[in-house]
Amino acid sequence: MTISPRRTTRLSQSCAVIALMLGGVAPGHRALADPADQGNTVPNTVIVTGTRDQGYRATDTQFGGAGTVLDTPASISVVTRDLMDDQQARRLSDLIRNDASIGENYAPEGYYEDIAIRGFPLDLATGLQINGLTIAGEQPVALENKERVEFLKGLAGVDAGVVAPGGLVDYITKRPADVRSLTLGTDNRGGLYSAVDLGSVFGERKQYGLRLNVAHEDIASYVDHADGYRNFGSLAGDWRATENDTVNVDLEYQRRVQHSVSGYQLLGGTTVPALDTVSPSHMLAAQSWTKPVTINALNVSGQYEHRFSDDWRLKVAVGHSRTVIDDNVAFAYGCYAVASCANGETPGYYFAANGDFDVYDYRSPNDAREDDQAQALLMGKVATGSIGHSLTLGTSVFRRTVTQTDYVYDYVGSDNIYNPTPLAFAPSPNNPGANYERLDSRQYAIIGMDRVDLGALVTGLELDAGVRGVFLRERAYDIDHATIRNTAETLPLPQLALVYKPLAALTLYASHARGLSLGGQAPAWATNASEILSPSLSWQDEVGAKYDWNGLLLGASVFRLSKAYEYAKPDDSAYGFTYVREGTERHDGLELNAAGQVTRDLRLSASATFIHAVAYGTGTPAYDGHQAMNVPHVRTALYADYTLPHLDGLALLAGWQYVGEKAAARDAVAYAPAYHLFNAGLRYAPSALDNKLTLRLSVDNLLDRRYWKDVGESAGDAYLHLGAPRTARFTVEYSL
Repeated sequence: MTISPRRTTRLSQSCAVIALMLGGVAPGHRALADPADQGNTVPNTVIVTGTRDQGYRATDTQFGGAGTVLDTPASISVVTRDLMDDQQARRLSDLIRNDASIGENYAPEGYYEDIAIRGFPLDLATGLQINGLTIAGEQPVALENKERVEFLKGLAGVDAGVVAPGGLVDYITKRPADVRSLTLGTDNRGGLYSAVDLGSVFGERKQYGLRLNVAHEDIASYVDHADGYRNFGSLAGDWRATENDTVNVDLEYQRRVQHSVSGYQLLGGTTVPALDTVSPSHMLAAQSWTKPVTINALNVSGQYEHRFSDDWRLKVAVGHSRTVIDDNVAFAYGCYAVASCANGETPGYYFAANGDFDVYDYRSPNDAREDDQAQALLMGKVATGSIGHSLTLGTSVFRRTVTQTDYVYDYVGSDNIYNPTPLAFAPSPNNPGANYERLDSRQYAIIGMDRVDLGALVTGLELDAGVRGVFLRERAYDIDHATIRNTAETLPLPQLALVYKPLAALTLYASHARGLSLGGQAPAWATNASEILSPSLSWQDEVGAKYDWNGLLLGASVFRLSKAYEYAKPDDSAYGFTYVREGTERHDGLELNAAGQVTRDLRLSASATFIHAVAYGTGTPAYDGHQAMNVPHVRTALYADYTLPHLDGLALLAGWQYVGEKAAARDAVAYAPAYHLFNAGLRYAPSALDNKLTLRLSVDNLLDRRYWKDVGESAGDAYLHLGAPRTARFTVEYSL
């Protein structure tokens, strides 16, 4: 796509629809749970508010039994709505720049993104949630209807069951309130953005609430030929049926259509392309016949809560998530057809030393991932003598299915990364075949957690103990629906933490946890190509401290996280490699975090992470003892907001990120260089307009630095993706 009159027409149509919607909503900003409307008999446990956390700092969290961030014995990072708005965040990669423990991992432009937490890639099958329920992660989750996004760093076995060891992401949706706002935006490449947020509460007791979020974006990509668009809509509903019964429902749908961009690969298997020889605007293997990738995603959930008494309540939640991907790309991969590679000078799964690469016509329509989950939790308090217990007992049922197409993946020609005008090739004459079920995965879980108050023995002492008994059943099928893998695992996943609060504002903790993660998949060039290994165990020990310093939450943690090492092991098998699980990968790290209000005029979000990530005992000496792939030793993140005291409503915004060098191969023969990124912006909300109008300008990568944003793996193959050049965004938000 190019910038055309159609784009302006779409925006005009969106504005017309939004104007009609705004006209039909009563004025005011009263939330559904306004205490003035409820009386003193409505318990706090059913209050739903439309307020947001201030100072870039959240107080509550969904993790660890839904407590406070300060008191939860785990490393939790929260991106608040204020921070999302000021940074004009539109996708997951915009959020993770606020936490130094999180980085991108195989995140091509125009596709859904993956991330790595504490150096371990997130498993998209189980690593993303909305309101505590797992969603199909192969989707670009929209942010317009999210109040905050929480990142649990480290093992999350009790919270989520079978999940990658790095952590978990939970998107928390906005709740109904009397609100109506319109946001219009653009960027320096001509992209257009429009969004509306409409809410209302009604009924004699204000017991009903609805909230609608709608957005349209014309995406002007920084990569040539990679433009696209997305449409999004969501509806949230709350019903306070009685003083003790509440029902919440959420529905969201997004359609994203954009051309996908292939990543680079190591030249000759040993060299990262020099940054001054490649451009982020250049699309490798661009072909006129390719279609954009289309991703349709639907997420639906509902929750019922009943309050038995002040001490006991029941939560029942159900969710359905489905994403369907039409994958189309002229894919740049390897150099099997290039003479130098055919002669053995370069492994065929890398680019040739001179920059030559092969081009494949890849088409895989109607690839579907579907998640269904039901969960019931009973929470309450009891006492055994002088010792108090905060209990959570429950059960969960989860099913994930993957349906894929007998895809086309055919070689059509070879090109060179230094060629300014991509060569044109004819597409493959073949067409995709039938769809077939690839995976049926089911988890059944029994959950038990107990927060034991030992204050009668030692003031401020608490023991947190939890276990999730997981029953995992998986079947993987081939195109003829023959079973190629049948996995049955039954394991308890324990978690134990000792918490000490010498002061109300200070929390010290030490924890140990065990997790279970799904096995990796063998690459196409291994003898056991496409084989998915059985699930494997992981372990974590962590010691941390959190301190609330007058509204600024400070945190520090030291962790050791270990899991079995999986890789394509060189051997004398048919293809020369077999994908195996052998040895251990261990990540030792230190995290430092700060978020909140520093002074009346200054608020910030800051973090620094230091990680030593190595593998040992792998059976392949070249892979032992050096920093793991795509994991920098040092990463920092800083974002600050300073309100100018003598200029009404004007604030200066500034950010800085540093990422150390990263190994671009498992044997660390090549490294992507370290880089600094600087961001800047302005926010203007004049008090003369009662803060109803907010103007925001943000400039990311202010110095237009060229850098490799990630050098991670996908399905066993290593890719390098360039980061975005200087990007300026401007939005106007008006609230009534």
